[in-house]
Amino acid sequence: MNPKIKIVNGPVVVCDRPDLLSVREMVSVGKLKLIGEVISLDEDEAIIQVYEDTSGLKVNEEIIPSHRPLSVRLGPGMVGNMFDGIQRPLKAIMDEQGAFIPSGIGFKNLDEEKLWDVKIKVSLGDTISKGDIYALIDETETIEHRLLSNIDGKVIEVAKDGQYRLNDTIVKVQGPQGIQELKLFQYWPVRNPRPVRRNMPIEKLFETGQRVLDVFFPIAKGGTVAIPGGFGTGKTMLQHQLAQYSDVDIIIYIGCGERGNEMTQVLEEFPDLIDPNTGKGLMERTILIANTSNMPVAAREASIYTGITMAEYFRDMGYDVALMADSSSRWAEALREISGRLEEIPAEEGYPAYLGSRLSQFYERAGYVKNLNGSEGSVTLIGAVSPSGGDFSEPVTENTRRSVNVFLGLDRKLAYSRHYPAINWMSSYSKYIDKVKDYYEERLGKDIIGLRDDLMNVLLEEDEVKSIMMLVGEDALSDEQKNIMDVSSLIRNGFLQQNAFNEIDKYVPLEKQVKMLESIHNYYGKSKKAIEDGLSFSKIHDPNLLNDLTTMKYNIENDQLDKFIDLDARIDNHFRSIREDNR
Repeated sequence: MNPKIKIVNGPVVVCDRPDLLSVREMVSVGKLKLIGEVISLDEDEAIIQVYEDTSGLKVNEEIIPSHRPLSVRLGPGMVGNMFDGIQRPLKAIMDEQGAFIPSGIGFKNLDEEKLWDVKIKVSLGDTISKGDIYALIDETETIEHRLLSNIDGKVIEVAKDGQYRLNDTIVKVQGPQGIQELKLFQYWPVRNPRPVRRNMPIEKLFETGQRVLDVFFPIAKGGTVAIPGGFGTGKTMLQHQLAQYSDVDIIIYIGCGERGNEMTQVLEEFPDLIDPNTGKGLMERTILIANTSNMPVAAREASIYTGITMAEYFRDMGYDVALMADSSSRWAEALREISGRLEEIPAEEGYPAYLGSRLSQFYERAGYVKNLNGSEGSVTLIGAVSPSGGDFSEPVTENTRRSVNVFLGLDRKLAYSRHYPAINWMSSYSKYIDKVKDYYEERLGKDIIGLRDDLMNVLLEEDEVKSIMMLVGEDALSDEQKNIMDVSSLIRNGFLQQNAFNEIDKYVPLEKQVKMLESIHNYYGKSKKAIEDGLSFSKIHDPNLLNDLTTMKYNIENDQLDKFIDLDARIDNHFRSIREDNR
């Protein structure tokens, strides 16, 4: 006899007969057949977390075990699709059920009727191991889906190249557990990291086309990033920019507990975005996972595990994957609500005591790895955080900070002054600066980190000068301090500020970023030397030259780098002429 429901408390259901269940097992709850997961076992009862609305459940209804953990189905049909937090396809559900997801529709995920063109990559008698590629499918025009074996053994039967459905068997393997079938998909438990051969050094730049990131606070492929910021500071917009322009193969975007109108905007905009790397639609390399704030809270908690498992699957194929989680604060709130219903002892601000360990377990699944099949791939995790009132000392932000290596603090004052990306250079940092140094030198043959550090010091000096200026006024500043204000303005407005709506400035290749940096550094070096040599600030200061340096991001196109020669010549001529006039 199956277990029966004893208590229903929101998304938490208590049942009897725990001896028939196991922890993390997926179950079907009640007559509605709601999807649930066993999260706790006691002597005489089990606690189940339900991923759908529990309205209508009754005491004494049956719990049906599935004898496997909460898993996602990994196979062709994921790329370009939109799922909810437990991998149910939203478009297919809308076509069948309308605008709202009804309870009890089951665990639908990938299309089982679609025919895929399959190219078999193994032969009769081959020995196959876990992680080996046994077939290829062109999932989109830009993504080749590589079917990965999850068993070891000897190939005893192989289908021919041709068209197959998801459930068709294309390879049979004689293994330690007998004859096993390989289809076009596999299941994987969402809370278990997929195995790798070994972790590789994280030293390749995650190029984004955003100057403040590629130079000042670089992200590495396989790295971890937190983007905390209050309402209206541009977290979602920055993630959209990263999704469209970063140099990765697959994008997975998780809308975790965001407002419905925000997710609607994402779902409407993403299909219209063009991938600048291929000229095709961005959805041809994107997976969207939407779990809005009005959806069941337990599914929100599961959504980031669904996303990271998909990311690891494509990483195992040899792809570079970027996962955007927007936002981990809403995920933590779901964790807090479920913890409260379980009557667990709360920690700071009501969050469970294990909040920090859950966050670190999530971010630990990032990395640049050598896969079981010998290929290399990466998962880069970029999590937005929405601290209440923009307070970075609240628990989710603080625990996230401990788990990541890049912290991009968004500033409300910068956002309200239309400075985007609104990344505060005083509170942000990247621990990958030294690790990507060799990448810069191999790619460009220059010491980019040295340039970056010099100009970062100018911004730090500007902060001190502003404090002095508030006390004594601008007129009382020394010539050197006035020059610092000029150069810092060039860095802020000419380099760090970037216009996402300008065709030239919305994406800037690394080569142009470095040219811009060198021109500003050239002006800084010459102006500093001129003041040290006794020239007055009034003679050095040239509004027209400063304006040309500020607007070079618009006036010099990304493929016209030769124009920087003329700009640098103007800087040299300006300081040469004022020195000659001063003789």
